[in-house]
Amino acid sequence: MKFAEFEQSLKAAGPPASLHLALQALWWDAKGDWNKAHECAQADEGNPSCDWVHAYLHRKEGDASNARYWYGRAGKPVAKGTLPEEWRAVVQALIA
Repeated sequence: MKFAEFEQSLKAAGPPASLHLALQALWWDAKGDWNKAHECAQADEGNPSCDWVHAYLHRKEGDASNARYWYGRAGKPVAKGTLPEEWRAVVQALIA
């Protein structure tokens, strides 16, 4: 799947079934459902991709200390850019 296809899928009622949970979480986040996104990220805790998305979600929530914890678990630096920039970067990295 390419980024444009991922964006196009946001017009559907649910994410494509073939998406990894980390991408499903970002899909739900883009649809405005933070709780569903968080649920997806937590469902595969310990998977670096899900932990990275989990970090992003807590950063978005405004819980900086929890976000730092999850960035560490994912082996990623704490994001400094805007949330939309981070969302796009994470989606693109996970699709690649």
